Order: sequence, then C-alpha cells, then structure tokens
Amino acid sequence: MKCMILAAGLGTRLRGVSESKPLTPVAGVPLIEHVVRRAFVGGAKQFVVVTGHEAERLESFLSDLSRRLDIPIAFARAADWTRPNGFSVLAGSALIEGDYLLAMSDHLFDPEIVRLLVGSSNADSDVVLATDSNVQGELVDLDDATKVEVAGDGKIVRIGKGIERYNAIDTGVFRAGAGLAEAIRANIAMGGSGSLSAGVQRLADAGRAAAQDVGHARWIDVDDPRMLALAEGLIASETLTGSAA
Repeated sequence: MKCMILAAGLGTRLRGVSESKPLTPVAGVPLIEHVVRRAFVGGAKQFVVVTGHEAERLESFLSDLSRRLDIPIAFARAADWTRPNGFSVLAGSALIEGDYLLAMSDHLFDPEIVRLLVGSSNADSDVVLATDSNVQGELVDLDDATKVEVAGDGKIVRIGKGIERYNAIDTGVFRAGAGLAEAIRANIAMGGSGSLSAGVQRLADAGRAAAQDVGHARWIDVDDPRMLALAEGLIASETLTGSAA
C-alpha cells in the first residue's frame, strides 16, 4: 500500500529550531525519516511525499533516503504550500490510485497504528482516521489538537480544533480512498477552506468517515520545542517502539 506524507508547510512553531520542520533532527534522525521508517514497518511499501517549503532540500534528502533504505519515494509539489493541507492531499492524490495511507511529516507514531489501518476494512467509508480516545494523555496538546466526536458505531460525527463536544483526538494517520480528494474538492467549490479536516467532515456528514481507535499505541505531534523534547525522550526510551529505528 502507498503512503502519502504531507510535508509542504512552513512549520512556524519550530522555525527557531530548524528552517525545515520535516528535516528537524529527533534523536539525531530527521523527523520525516522517522515517519517513513515507521510507516514502512507498519506496512507501507511505497511513498508519495508532498513538498513545498524548502522543497529542493527536502527532496534531495528523500532521494538519498530512498536509495539508503531501498524504498520507492516519489514527490508531488504543492502549487501553493501556504494554503490549507487539503490542497496538499489533492497534489499527492494525483500520483495514487486506490486506497492509501496518509500521514503528517510532524507526527511520530507506533507502527502498530499503521498496521491497524492497513488491516481495517474501508468498504463503507472513504476515510478511516486513527483516533486516540485518551484525550487527556500526557502527549496530547489539547490547545492545538484536532478533536473528533466518534459515535457508538465507530463513525465520525464531527472533527475540528474548535469543536466543544469530542471523545477522541486525531492522531494524524489515516487510511483513505479517492473519496477524500473528491470531498476536499467539493468543499473548495462551495467556498470552504479546503482543509483536510473540512474534507473529512464532509464525508462524516455523508456517513462515509470512520474512526479506528489506536488503543495503547503511542503517538506524538512534534509541533513545537516542548513536544520536540518529549519526542526525543520517547525515541530514547523506545516508547514508540524501537523496531522502526
């Protein structure tokens, strides 16, 4: 299965540490290399990375990584990487047919999360989002996290950073089909933001978005210096599983 990684944004909250968030070292290894390795261990076999900010430097690194790991990595440049992340999904989807995994370049995760999604059925949903029901977890930044309300049948009811009623957190790892890009395009056509969450919400409104709880598997959004320090500790202690190293 292919894996799309969104790596086009500016990463303003880590600019004091690194000019390129995906290339920010975590325990001596660039963040995006951790993502590729963990997704590969979980079951992804080919990659499409959507680039934008610092695209040439990032693509050069990934070309070398592809040779080192003997893993196919293709690139899709977002035409305007300052726009919402749904536009990056549209850029990457042009290189993918069928179901695919979707990950963020700044989220580290236990490969078990990817295994759960690879093994999930997508028959009645256009997107399956890996969610964490431990909304008060030590690694969750609630001020910045994307919240999710999940119904008893596992369907997503609503998603967004500002929603008041929620029972799960978006881990940033998805399994998706062509319907996700179609939903994002429809949102844009109706004057919406074009964000990934807006596309998922459109699918949720149609009963086509599901959640997959990650259970005890760990993950972290490396979005600022504090979370970067926490990620360093997790890698050192193999809390996110050392099998991906």
